[in-house]
Amino acid sequence: MAFNRKEKLRGNIEAIRTAFTLEKEHRKATAEERAVLEQYCGFGGLKCILNPATALTDAVHWAKSDLELFSMTVELHKLIRDNSGSAMEYKRYMDSLKASVLTAFYTPKEITDTLVSVLKDYGVTPSKVLEPSAGMGAFISSVKEHSPQADVMAFEKDLLTGRLLSHLYPEDKIRVSGFEKIEKPFNGTFDLAISNVPFGEVAVFDPAFAMSDSPTRKMAQKAVHNYFFLKGIDTVRDGGIVAFLTSQGVMNSPRNEPVRLEMLKEARLVSAIRLPNNLFTENANTEVGSDLIILQKDTRKEGLTEDEKLFTQTGTLHGVNTGRYFIEHQEQIVCTKSKLDTDPYGKPAMVYEHEGGVQGIAEHLHKLLDDNLHKRLVMRLYSGGIRDAEETVRQETQTVEVKNNPAPEKTEEQKPTVHADEKPEIEAPVMTLYDLFGFTTEERRQMESKPFKKKSNKNNGKNAVSPKKKPEASGLFNRQPVETLPTRQEPPDKGMMTEEEVHQEAIYASLDWDENPPINGFYEAMMGLGVEGRARLRQRTREAKAVQQALVFDEEPAARQEIPTETAQVVYPIENGFEAEHQRRIAEVEKQIRDEEAALSPEERQRRHEEEMLPRPFTGIMEPHLKEGSLVRVNTVSIRYRLSERHYAIRSDIPSARPARIAERES
Repeated sequence: MAFNRKEKLRGNIEAIRTAFTLEKEHRKATAEERAVLEQYCGFGGLKCILNPATALTDAVHWAKSDLELFSMTVELHKLIRDNSGSAMEYKRYMDSLKASVLTAFYTPKEITDTLVSVLKDYGVTPSKVLEPSAGMGAFISSVKEHSPQADVMAFEKDLLTGRLLSHLYPEDKIRVSGFEKIEKPFNGTFDLAISNVPFGEVAVFDPAFAMSDSPTRKMAQKAVHNYFFLKGIDTVRDGGIVAFLTSQGVMNSPRNEPVRLEMLKEARLVSAIRLPNNLFTENANTEVGSDLIILQKDTRKEGLTEDEKLFTQTGTLHGVNTGRYFIEHQEQIVCTKSKLDTDPYGKPAMVYEHEGGVQGIAEHLHKLLDDNLHKRLVMRLYSGGIRDAEETVRQETQTVEVKNNPAPEKTEEQKPTVHADEKPEIEAPVMTLYDLFGFTTEERRQMESKPFKKKSNKNNGKNAVSPKKKPEASGLFNRQPVETLPTRQEPPDKGMMTEEEVHQEAIYASLDWDENPPINGFYEAMMGLGVEGRARLRQRTREAKAVQQALVFDEEPAARQEIPTETAQVVYPIENGFEAEHQRRIAEVEKQIRDEEAALSPEERQRRHEEEMLPRPFTGIMEPHLKEGSLVRVNTVSIRYRLSERHYAIRSDIPSARPARIAERES
């Protein structure tokens, strides 16, 4: 069936209109509305929608061949504009349309059905499924038809497509965000990761990859298709399947050899099939080559098979870079004819075509998949049989070791009840600080083994509120007089306390350590001091204020000299003591720098100036919008350095070279 542009554009407009209606009415789609939503196929092959279309006069800028779509494009822009809550939201929708024109080549349902059905024939009926780049859910639909019990988590970065998808599958976990946003606790969770992944030299920022010790993982972030493979392998469990449809660049590019080797470090090659260039002609009116790569995760594998070695290598076929696996296994290419031509970017490439159309491609693919899975899929690994056998051996070993001290068996009441008809659920991960900062399992074990020392209250809780008699509004927000609280120890300096100090003491006395624990180090320290300790602290503060006043107002210089130097340097008024020390040290270091510069010769000063102006490598966090060769301005950022066991901030208006030298000197 030929690509009909008017029919595709009309179907997209009606699908978008239906989605906006469902959002306004806050309800689920009916069967008829679902059929309308399913007509959405993205805007691949409809680049005319990027032309200006806000007024009738814009038509003069359109090509004659596109004028038949002008009125519908105006309708599309008006529909999105009227349903956008703000100019920013409208811009995000338009960005979605632009991205869709370049990358939205949705997989024909015949292909997704073929892949999922062959996997099911070999016993792959997944409980937890990941779709990292869902589009309009072609793979989700096929998975649901063959495994209705499957719990699906899908990611779709495109705002417009993601909203349409969430209305199609309201019972599944549809996340309108990039795959890189998946949380670390989901690693090793899924039985199957299946998708038509995005392609191109599009960078992805993932902290786990950016901070990895592996140079290959860092490099994989620069191309989105490489990243998806490595991240997909991370997310499936041992024995799980990764089945991705991707561009031929993954297999053909010599630069991707380290990435392909990294893919096979903890995964087996199950199948690699090259699909013809006319696969997406009917859906997206484009001819682009693609490969289907299926891997099975195996963390215990050692070494590579001969086919896996070919998979990692690149050769040439008719002068064109091609993965050696397809050079040696040309039977793995789905086509009826081939020729040397150019790809969509004008570069030399082998072009494959299948005269049977999508249906003929699906039948040929079914035959190759059946043969590949029969040879290489390890079902004992997928089902957990190998893992269970190893666990049995381990348990038998432990039984021998603890033979004389057997553990008590659970009673029937203690054993968990398992219901066969229960639907598996992908639970949301419980994030901890260990996950946030990327602690390894060993580092967690070391931290958790250290005993936690809770600071005890020196007055034995005499000034704390009893847990059984909590006041109705206790805590920091309670402004009631201290007399309304239960009996407590009176501060020794009550007669000397100011109104503010009385209020502060009332707050400390009202805090209940067990029911309302401190949330920062300051309140923990103040509660730990107790009533007498806080009284001594207030007395030291009063003495420090007296010292400051004597320094400022005493007219006799001799009187100033009699004041102990240690007290003046160590004890500061709470209001501005740290700031005074901070400013004094800055002035001292800056004076040293000025003196050094004054002593330099003009030639030496010029040489230093030239060194300071030389570009320096960026050592901060690499944001996703930066690329190789970007200029990064750092002199507007506050620079911190360590002074006297505390952190002080240097003013941001000092040129970047000076704070750097100050920090170097003080460290």
